[in-house]
Amino acid sequence: MFTRKLGRSGLEISAMGMGCWAIGGPLWNGDEPLGWGQVDDQESIQAIHRALDLGITFFDTADVYGAGHSEQVLAKAFTGKRHDVIIATKFGNSFDPTTRQVQGPKSSPDYIRGACENSLRRLKTDYIDLYQFHLNDYDPVQAVEIRELMELFIKEGKIRCYGWSTDFPDRAKVFAEGEHCVAIQHQMNVLEDSAEIVAICEASNLASINRGPLAMGLLTGKYKQGSNLAADDVRGDNSPDWLQYFKDGQPNPIWLDKLSAIREILMLERHSLPQGALAWLWERSEQTIPIPGFRTVAQVEENCAAMNFGPLTEDQMGEIDDLLER
Repeated sequence: MFTRKLGRSGLEISAMGMGCWAIGGPLWNGDEPLGWGQVDDQESIQAIHRALDLGITFFDTADVYGAGHSEQVLAKAFTGKRHDVIIATKFGNSFDPTTRQVQGPKSSPDYIRGACENSLRRLKTDYIDLYQFHLNDYDPVQAVEIRELMELFIKEGKIRCYGWSTDFPDRAKVFAEGEHCVAIQHQMNVLEDSAEIVAICEASNLASINRGPLAMGLLTGKYKQGSNLAADDVRGDNSPDWLQYFKDGQPNPIWLDKLSAIREILMLERHSLPQGALAWLWERSEQTIPIPGFRTVAQVEENCAAMNFGPLTEDQMGEIDDLLER
């Protein structure tokens, strides 16, 4: 089985994790969708069990995904299997589980302590393996207090280690100084490298947990010019301003052109486009752990099959850089 270390924690996990945002179901910020549409919980649980069968041991969620629903689905799926998995969740976004509305960022120590207790309850566990700060652009000076609170949670036995989900190198460096910080989660895929964050992870022996490894579905090859996404999908026609791979409910043609340029290389000696995209991440650094999302058993099977092929070659990596002019 293809495995990697979870940074300096020493924990050995599958080289790929499962991203559990999509299985949370609908989530809203006013009229703006932040979820991936309707879900079938039974299908989600079957998909999680299939991932376990195929060697996946790392599952990444957040308390806000589906306003707590993603954590609850994981709890059901992991009944009797808790010690077989490494669970990562996140904190920092308040929400109403009844309306499934996001209510905004919160970062006071009292709020975080309550959020941790709520995640433990929803996950039906007495510890969280990896607890991650979810506010991407939080003030790096004030983040020292958050980091020290995480160290306290470790002493109390609530969590085993912690990290920050951030795309900002200066913020990543703040958490990297913490004794039990083991990971930085950040946006990265073959279309959009993240050299500075990767360099920090390599220098500090942190896991580089890659969200958006398939560019929110663009790298599956499923979506083409003219494809339309549902209104309750975060990629739909009322998508958030920060979302770049899809615009006005359709794939962004700028990114489709980039994908077209490298499609053939990614699929060389592999069965599918997403398998090639995951292989690029594994060759990019020994610290990388991609976490593709899923909603079906078929998606899990296709992504997990990428572990049978392993990383791209150095030559293929160079060809891709040349084609993307970077």
